[in-house]
Amino acid sequence: MTPEPITETEAASAAASGNAATDRFRQSGKLAHVEAAQERVSMLAGRLIKAANDIVLEEKVSYDEYNALKAWLIKVGEDGEWPLFLDVWLEHSVEDVATSHRKGNKGSIEGPYYVPDAPEQKCPATIEMRPDEAGTPLLFQGQVRDTDGAPLAGAKIELWHADEEGFYSQFAPGIPEWNLRGSFIADEQGRFEIHTIQPAPYQIPTDGACGQLIAAAGWHAWRPAHLHLKVSAPGHELLTAQLYFPGDPHNEDDIATATKPELMLDIQPAAAGDGVQTTYDFVLDPVD
Repeated sequence: MTPEPITETEAASAAASGNAATDRFRQSGKLAHVEAAQERVSMLAGRLIKAANDIVLEEKVSYDEYNALKAWLIKVGEDGEWPLFLDVWLEHSVEDVATSHRKGNKGSIEGPYYVPDAPEQKCPATIEMRPDEAGTPLLFQGQVRDTDGAPLAGAKIELWHADEEGFYSQFAPGIPEWNLRGSFIADEQGRFEIHTIQPAPYQIPTDGACGQLIAAAGWHAWRPAHLHLKVSAPGHELLTAQLYFPGDPHNEDDIATATKPELMLDIQPAAAGDGVQTTYDFVLDPVD
């Protein structure tokens, strides 16, 4: 059963978006075939527990601090914010390990707001958006190739991103279900052309447990503006990426530590009409 999008009657809160992200993860199938040797589980769990105990001993953690941590961990679960916490502060390292072998694009984190099965269109195409969608028009175009330079005909480009207010459809109230989400099929030369709008930087939800940590630590909660993508073709590894806009003040201090120089877009004035355009090519590694 697909979780229902957040409706206008629900608050635009960390708990609402967090619980939606948790439901999406539970139904994503990512836990369907988890297999790990007992020795591997023992090693990883043991190192994690030892690291936590080492911090307690080295920093002389008090019972008041320990109980505050326990209460906060409980609230992370109550707010459904474990996907947000893990995707913001841990996923970038997992992604680095997972893609370290690639000769093509390295990619970036998926984040907590991906929704599968977005409406599909052939390129050139315009992403679903409201008739009065605010924001600078953006033409996103490029080509998908393999590591030998051959075009990948019919490659699929899944694109999703926040609106000009920094909100994602299905994770904030009052936004149409598939707003600024779509799956796009490249042509016979692997070329794609997608019309959308330029997203805005945004803060991750700060009224829940993750926001409490950010405030207590004196951190900021900002993510730079970015496009989310999944690029796929038969016989090739799935590429998950985020692409960023030059000049964003948070490219250097992204709360999710997910920016990379090779993921920076080259933004130019639109060749026709209003807005801007950018060209970005993808290179997919073959499946071994």
